[in-house]
Amino acid sequence: MQHRTLGAQGLDVSAIGYGTMGLTMAYGPGDETEGRAAIRRAHELGVDFFDTAELYGWGTGSNEILLGESVKDFRDEITIATKFGFDLSDVQNGFGLNSRPENIRAVADNSLRYLGTDRIDVFYQHRVDPDVPIEDVAGTVRELIDAGKVKYFGLSEAGPETIRKAHAVQPVSVLQTEYSLFERDVEQLFPVLEELGIGFVAYSPLGRGFITGTAKPAAEYDETDLRRVDPRWQAGNFERNVAAVDRIAQLAASKGITVPQLALAWILHQKDYIVPIPGSRSRTRVEENTTAAGVNLTDADLAQIKAILPTGGFGARYTQMPEWV
Repeated sequence: MQHRTLGAQGLDVSAIGYGTMGLTMAYGPGDETEGRAAIRRAHELGVDFFDTAELYGWGTGSNEILLGESVKDFRDEITIATKFGFDLSDVQNGFGLNSRPENIRAVADNSLRYLGTDRIDVFYQHRVDPDVPIEDVAGTVRELIDAGKVKYFGLSEAGPETIRKAHAVQPVSVLQTEYSLFERDVEQLFPVLEELGIGFVAYSPLGRGFITGTAKPAAEYDETDLRRVDPRWQAGNFERNVAAVDRIAQLAASKGITVPQLALAWILHQKDYIVPIPGSRSRTRVEENTTAAGVNLTDADLAQIKAILPTGGFGARYTQMPEWV
């Protein structure tokens, strides 16, 4: 497995990571046993970058516990990223944002306990909190770094002004935001990342599964699956996205690879400081995804992809889009 450097603070990780969100939320009922097996298989194949979050366990720690138990035999061989920034005190009635310093510290201590580890390798602010100055957030994470509880600071779904202000207080090693053949908006931030020496982690690099070629109409998903309301799955957008993936599939077949492998390889070909973190509950899918690190795309391939999806897929990625500041 190839490695990539994210940021200027020494964060070095496998070119393809693993995102754990779907093991416990967002995509319908999961199978924890198979999830653990998928995590371990990823490690066997050279993946050493695993992404979780407080939110993914709805405040119970379940996702972090699942990851921590799965990697305990090789914890020191991998990088674990987790996140803070939500108020999960009453999830039955919804949740809001909370990046107050006391909450950041509490989440860090909880995550360390849930993960069964003595340090968080990458600690992201999951969403920017407009009620807390980003300088206070960065300063609090800096204190955690000084205390040895955290190694690297990350931001998620942040805009240029926020990134610059945070970076001035505590260097930001990595920004995480959705990025795929379907979602290109974050490309406008790449110049800022390059200027400041910040890496980029692409979440939902397979378009929440749409780019795997297995998408079905929204109504056919489980009631707990976010794809029931995802704009890309709604009538009109859905048919156009299916047609685009079909054309991508023809190109992939001509190269002897799968659509997910082509989609992940496309991300890796955009910048050398980008790492995608596909998530899967299937060991077979993990094997397929990790192979993408070795796929070479020619200029002609990239041009053909651009002709099929010049600016991304059809439909917004959320019903309520994050605002970048």
